[in-house]
Amino acid sequence: MAIKAADMLIARRADTRARADFATWKMLAKLNGASALPAEAQNFLLSYKQMLERMTDADASEATIQLMYKSYYAEMGGAGTAPEIPARSADSAADTGNVTAFRRLPAKPKVAASSGPTTKPPLPAALIFACLVVVYVGIRYYWR
Repeated sequence: MAIKAADMLIARRADTRARADFATWKMLAKLNGASALPAEAQNFLLSYKQMLERMTDADASEATIQLMYKSYYAEMGGAGTAPEIPARSADSAADTGNVTAFRRLPAKPKVAASSGPTTKPPLPAALIFACLVVVYVGIRYYWR
């Protein structure tokens, strides 16, 4: 059976949402905030805890995410059964080489206060304002 592009788009969105929601709910459960979650989230966390007794944390997490994904796929209007999306591995993100290490820029040398006649001292804003006032008063006085 061929999968339509729209269904694949729904599948990717459902998978992304399931992974994000599960990470959020799991963190809230660790912070003792699971009681504030909706009933659906509490049911998924309960099934996660039951799976955790039988398998490792990574496997239980992935199984719970797949359950959430299938639920979200149907909720978002996907046709038929949810298509299989390959499981994401943590190693694939590290192997791409797209990570840029941020480094501090080298410090610029400070300019000396008296570096010579080539540098002009900055004109203070108050002096500019005073000159504008003098020009304005002069023009007003001239036109009277």
